[in-house]
Amino acid sequence: MTTAATPAAPATHWRRFRVLYLLIAVCAAPVLASYYLYYFDPPAGRTNYGELVQPQRPVPAGLPTTLQDGSAFDLRSLRGNWVMVMADQSACAADCQAKLWKMRQLRAASGKDAERIERVFLVLDNAPMDTQLLREYDGTHFLRAPAAALDSFLALPPGGSLRDHIWMIDPISNQMLRWPRDADPKRVRNDLKRLLKASRIG
Repeated sequence: MTTAATPAAPATHWRRFRVLYLLIAVCAAPVLASYYLYYFDPPAGRTNYGELVQPQRPVPAGLPTTLQDGSAFDLRSLRGNWVMVMADQSACAADCQAKLWKMRQLRAASGKDAERIERVFLVLDNAPMDTQLLREYDGTHFLRAPAAALDSFLALPPGGSLRDHIWMIDPISNQMLRWPRDADPKRVRNDLKRLLKASRIG
């Protein structure tokens, strides 16, 4: 008596989802290649300024961010762009305004690649924002976000503060780079230029 052979489940699964897997690989490859070229195959004599976030941190699905009018805003909706992120109080003292200025100038200095970059200010309290500040930095996404929710998302060095840094989120919504407090704009610009050049996604 012969017994009919049962098709191998893994092979059937692979054939069914083959196109999906290939699509995911094609989308992810440029970003992964940019990381490799940027961090593991640098030209001789080059040092990286920003610190790589390891492991990468995906933007959480339930991150409670809202616009200034209180309506919900999903940070993942900026997927497809490189996103510079800072966090600070609504009063936005001098060091806060310095970060806003750096992000605006860095984007402007990217020339034809400027449209690939978004800027986000995560406001840590519910106090009103200065209207003049909102106008001056038009184009920045000013989002309310409780500090407790950000503590588990934005990577910090030992003893670091959410108000110290600027982070980079890649086009597939992974937080991947953190610049130091009082970051040197020229060195940040060099990092940003290399990332944009190495990756054609976003």
